[in-house]
Amino acid sequence: MKEIIDNKKYEQELYSNGINTIAGVDEVGRGPLVGPVVTACVVLPKNYILEGLTDSKKLTKKQREKFFDIITKDALAIGIGIKSEKIIDEVNIYEATKLAMYEAIEECMKKVKIEHVLIDAMKLDKLSMPSTSIIKGDLKSISISAASVVAKVTRDKMMVELDKKYPVYDFKHNAGYPTKKHIEAIEKYGIINEHRKTFKPVCFYLEKRYTK
Repeated sequence: MKEIIDNKKYEQELYSNGINTIAGVDEVGRGPLVGPVVTACVVLPKNYILEGLTDSKKLTKKQREKFFDIITKDALAIGIGIKSEKIIDEVNIYEATKLAMYEAIEECMKKVKIEHVLIDAMKLDKLSMPSTSIIKGDLKSISISAASVVAKVTRDKMMVELDKKYPVYDFKHNAGYPTKKHIEAIEKYGIINEHRKTFKPVCFYLEKRYTK
């Protein structure tokens, strides 16, 4: 039987303690070989319900785009954080993800005063408000699920644009992840500026090129 997860439990606990403005934060793009890491911070209306909304990885492309349109219309505030492949190579993907999350939260704070932040897995120690890190939060919190969808659709659109410039890498289908076709394209055509130079097999390609 399919496990039924209460994805409003964390929000309801906060509401019961007098916390009304809750932000969900999630990231997309820690694993790809190319492009930025993208984060989203979403503040939903109190007691918001959107049937079927869950972790973006468990939704089809069509479902994600449908929920994206609804969330962007209904949300009290949305913030996007983007850190480029250059930043990722400079500070590492974990630190770049945190920086992008802070950026997304700051963007949201320009529109609403956030009282509590729910974060998927990661811990952010420099926030000015309380936060809760939730393992598999994109399944367990509707606010984080919303952020997951917004981040995913935002980054996918960026990868479609990159695919128009470099179609041989198939970015519109693989979103920059290390698929067989992507890796074969690196071997055949080399890398582009948007590739993450510290990620395998990109760094392996560079090592081979410079040691020939």
